[in-house]
Amino acid sequence: MYDTRPVQIPENWPNPDEAGEDMEERVRVEKTDGIADVRMVRVDKLNALDLDMFAALVETGIELSGDSSLRAVVLSGEGRGFCSGLDIPSVMSRVGSTADGGSLLQGEASDSPASFAQRAAWIWQEVPVPVIAAVHGVAYGAGLQVAMGADIRFVAPDARLSIRELHWGLIPDVAVTQTFRNVVGLDVAKELTFTARVVSGVEAGSLRLATHVTEDPHGDAMALAREIAGRSPDAVRAAKKLWNEALLGSVEDGLRLEAQLQGTVMGKPNQLEAVKSNMEKREPNFSDPE
Repeated sequence: MYDTRPVQIPENWPNPDEAGEDMEERVRVEKTDGIADVRMVRVDKLNALDLDMFAALVETGIELSGDSSLRAVVLSGEGRGFCSGLDIPSVMSRVGSTADGGSLLQGEASDSPASFAQRAAWIWQEVPVPVIAAVHGVAYGAGLQVAMGADIRFVAPDARLSIRELHWGLIPDVAVTQTFRNVVGLDVAKELTFTARVVSGVEAGSLRLATHVTEDPHGDAMALAREIAGRSPDAVRAAKKLWNEALLGSVEDGLRLEAQLQGTVMGKPNQLEAVKSNMEKREPNFSDPE
């Protein structure tokens, strides 16, 4: 169901080894008790998205998608901010000229509908377990769109968020049409896009860009991840699939999907363990999904 093939970098991107840039770590992952703590680590650039960061985010998501022990993901940025957006100088130097910028828009040789750039955000919808973004500092442009790829967002009240692309004469194109439409109203999406204005974390909460506004986004995101990790992994994965797919279909499709997915979990070992552990008032002992 989930594409686990390596990310395909567009052919006309220069070889990173020939581009004069160090192939430094871009994403760091620590796994504890089924929770993947995923951090962007380009601290000196406020975690701005260069080619290597795009690729690292996608490859991380693909790797996590194949991990049956995974229960939840927390996505954040190291240093002073979540992500400052597209690293325009770096990207332009890698593609050679503005005319070659379409390389970011190329599709991949995979089952994902997303282009190379879009998948850095969309991959978090493709990961089969809940993904929780912890946003502090800035989340601009493509950085905000990566955060919107998560299922849930904890945002600091003094964070600064912006769909920034029109400031540079561009349009947002990192899967924003598919993530925004299920979160904010069309009028809000248009206004934020047309103006490229910066909103605080507090306003982001009122606009529904933030699920929760909190002084400790990462700590609270990890706490929620631990709560989710205590539920049946079969049911959690089925629930994410249910909501993602039901929003895109007809009433009939949604009702049919509910019944179909319920049949995949009801009476199975993890569902029976959920019932038994609740009746016995003890912690459950769930098995990894097959």
